Amino acid sequence: MPVTTFDFKEKYRYQNGFGSHLESEAVPGALPIGQNSPQKPPHGLYAEKLSGTAFTAPRHENKQTWLYRILPSCSHPPFTPAGKDKAVGDDLVDQSKLHYIPNQLRWDPFDHDPETDFVSGLRLVAGAGDPTLKQGIGMYIYAAGKSMNDHSAFYSADGELLVVAQDGVLDIRTELGWLLVRPMEICVIPRGVRYQVHLPAGPARGYALELYQGHFALPELGPIGSNGLANARDFQAPVAAFSEDHVATASSSSSSSSYTVTAKFANQLFTTTQPHTPFDVVAWHGNHYPYKYDLGRFNTVGSISYDHPDPSIFTVLTAPSSLRPGTAVADFVVFPPRWLVAEDTFRPPWYHRNTMSEFMGLVRGAYDAKKGGKGGFVPGGASLHNVMSGHGPDAESYEGARNAELRPAKVGAADGGCAFMFESCLMVGVTEWGLRRCAKVQEGYSEHSWGGLKVHWQRPEGAAGDGHLLK
Repeated sequence: MPVTTFDFKEKYRYQNGFGSHLESEAVPGALPIGQNSPQKPPHGLYAEKLSGTAFTAPRHENKQTWLYRILPSCSHPPFTPAGKDKAVGDDLVDQSKLHYIPNQLRWDPFDHDPETDFVSGLRLVAGAGDPTLKQGIGMYIYAAGKSMNDHSAFYSADGELLVVAQDGVLDIRTELGWLLVRPMEICVIPRGVRYQVHLPAGPARGYALELYQGHFALPELGPIGSNGLANARDFQAPVAAFSEDHVATASSSSSSSSYTVTAKFANQLFTTTQPHTPFDVVAWHGNHYPYKYDLGRFNTVGSISYDHPDPSIFTVLTAPSSLRPGTAVADFVVFPPRWLVAEDTFRPPWYHRNTMSEFMGLVRGAYDAKKGGKGGFVPGGASLHNVMSGHGPDAESYEGARNAELRPAKVGAADGGCAFMFESCLMVGVTEWGLRRCAKVQEGYSEHSWGGLKVHWQRPEGAAGDGHLLK
């Protein structure tokens, strides 16, 4: 049985708030008072600034955190290209051949791989844009069977990573502290932050979205008012935690241990080995940090009269486009258990063609618009409906909803069903791994889902159907 949020208890303390200015010190007095960079920081620490935006970004957008650490992050030998024998392979970074196709795609659940850790188990499924221009996104799945080495760390200079846990538990050590991420929880790791992932409950599987531009934010609420959807107080940030594995000087070769740091930079992988831990931040303060969120706390809103509203009402996080107001480079949307009460309404999602690309995954249970079809839409699998690719309920789901008795009903009540969507204004291409090498693409997905739709049309008696002609 997959480990769920309720099976594995929380073990860390957190700070609460989204985008708040927070501070944390693992040793009393480690944070300077009244300034950021004193001549001699407390306890002999180094001050290091982590900037998530340009220095001159507007105050309401500016993201930065001051770190107080035993050694600064620059104290390492030069990075060199990672060889093919390294833990991370081309399936993580290869965007050299993206297939741009209009067909609807659906994948069977991706396999757990006992030989990979979190980073080497990341596989790029689809993407768009260019991280060197800080534009676009990458859509991933991860399937890991073992923890990362205690003397390893990974970071991406290409973007910040949103992780959706589906099966298994991720115990994530970051420079700023620990996060425990369980199924029905998500986390975001900012660009450049070093981290290490452990698997305390066995194999783990899930999804990830790398954002090459900007940052995730809470969506504007508009007429909803001041509360609803994901509330800022429910986001949790780590408290400072550090290791003292270091030597007298950063260049010393007398250390009994070494740490391998892998960097993802311009969709290429580089490594370096340093004689001290990268997890030596004793204290920090700022508004740029890793965080997690429990999807069970999402406050759903919906129609209590008629019609099925747009899925935008389920947006947890958004990354707005700077070019087109109201349009997102990436939205993270969740469909948790919720009540449906609309009258005289087809309650599942309607058939539609969208200018946005929609990548969906299923965390657990069933999705109310995808009951039938060969292979099915099941936890650990995914689907992609690209720009203007028509989609909607499969034939079985449509007939069931068309003929259902419209009583109040709770979606996901029996199995806690929860689906999610990565939505983007960009046309995404599918990688060679995602289209072929993974061997998980369901053949005949569109035919099995919509080929059996019935014709319910009945021409009204006396209707000629030639109203376009001048009489």
